[in-house]
Amino acid sequence: MSSHAHAWALLSSLGILVAACGGGGGTSTGAGGHPGAGGAGGAGGAACTGVCPTSKVQRLVVIIQENHTFDNHFGRYCTAPAGSAPTCNDGPACCERGPDTEPGGAAPVTLDDAANGGYSPNHTQACELDEIDGGAMDRFVSSSCGSASNFAYARTSIVKPYWDLAAQYALADRYFQPIAGASSSNDMYLARAGYVFTDNAYEPKGSATAECTGLALKSFTEPTIGDLLNAAAVPWAFYAEGYQDAVALGGSCPTSAPADCAAGVPAYPCVFDPGDVPFEYYASLVGDPTTMRDLADFEAAVAAGSLPAVSYVKLVGYKSEHPAAGIKLSAGVKAVTGLVQEILAGPQKDEVLVLVVYDEGGGYFDHVAPPPASAVDGKAYGTRLPFLALGPFARKNWVSHVTMEHSSVVRFIEWNWLAGKTGQLGGRDTEVNGLGSLLDPAQTGVPVTD
Repeated sequence: MSSHAHAWALLSSLGILVAACGGGGGTSTGAGGHPGAGGAGGAGGAACTGVCPTSKVQRLVVIIQENHTFDNHFGRYCTAPAGSAPTCNDGPACCERGPDTEPGGAAPVTLDDAANGGYSPNHTQACELDEIDGGAMDRFVSSSCGSASNFAYARTSIVKPYWDLAAQYALADRYFQPIAGASSSNDMYLARAGYVFTDNAYEPKGSATAECTGLALKSFTEPTIGDLLNAAAVPWAFYAEGYQDAVALGGSCPTSAPADCAAGVPAYPCVFDPGDVPFEYYASLVGDPTTMRDLADFEAAVAAGSLPAVSYVKLVGYKSEHPAAGIKLSAGVKAVTGLVQEILAGPQKDEVLVLVVYDEGGGYFDHVAPPPASAVDGKAYGTRLPFLALGPFARKNWVSHVTMEHSSVVRFIEWNWLAGKTGQLGGRDTEVNGLGSLLDPAQTGVPVTD
């Protein structure tokens, strides 16, 4: 059985029904011959390409970076006093500046390329919960696993390109890490909208080079947003830098590293890391060549105007901004802003919403307390993360104060491409806010659900 057929059988057995495309009302056929809903043009009557979405957002690109908090990157962009909880939305005066000292009195360090490449905070769940201290946010330095280096603001000259994007488009200042702890556990919320495991407990069984990491291998069978999209014939793909090189090894482990990777090792951060791809943990999707692609395929699709409805993009580790291992913060910023420029100058620039999100906060300080633990899975939230919404559908010079997390992205995908029905995975997609506060209804054609 093909992976797509397997996914459909799985979803049907669970009683999960999805429509072939978003929108309300009767069915029709959109451009490309895919069935649509609410008229071939989707929202607002404009012609759509492929499966017709609920709104005018025809393409979504989610760029996933690593291990930094909102304060890390935007604590010196925002200018409202810490703790002032501004209710306005117009630019940096409407989000809180990071404090000049942390609660214990320590001054911040400057997070430049050397500092980023030389140290990674402890970001296990136990440590992060200790540092968050029930919302007091006062033990990032003083905890037994804390450090003075955990209280850091990125050098302005390095992150200024992100500030420029925030000033041009929309920034969320209440987007939280969905679970306290390390990257893989948080990535899973982008696929499942719910808890799967804690920290980096496993590598995905069956994925290229997963056996080379030394971690236990695990696969899961529950439906993901990828399975829902496949069942509804909505095209999507996960584009990971270095993936094709990993596949080409044919089961062997890497033996060399790219020349521009400072760590110089045939392992993370120099090569593809399967644990960064949440869909690779699922038996219905692992290694599927129609949805698991390389970054080069993404860049080719951008240039050709052939992006699928939903794209996830993961840069190789040394461009991900992850701390330690000689990873330069500036390299990640350059790579991300370069991709954004390509997308927003490409043939599909008028159809696309670009999201820049970080998997987790990496154990760095942030001054805003997380929301209470989720009522769905009982898991505690972690720190705030940088989150940008970019392109023609994003509000301009806007700061959203709506509480969101990775499951909010899943919720938007369900709403926009799966018949307007949210909560189809039965996880946090049933309770979280959507992305509507970041988007301009005059551009989306219809108000996007919060």
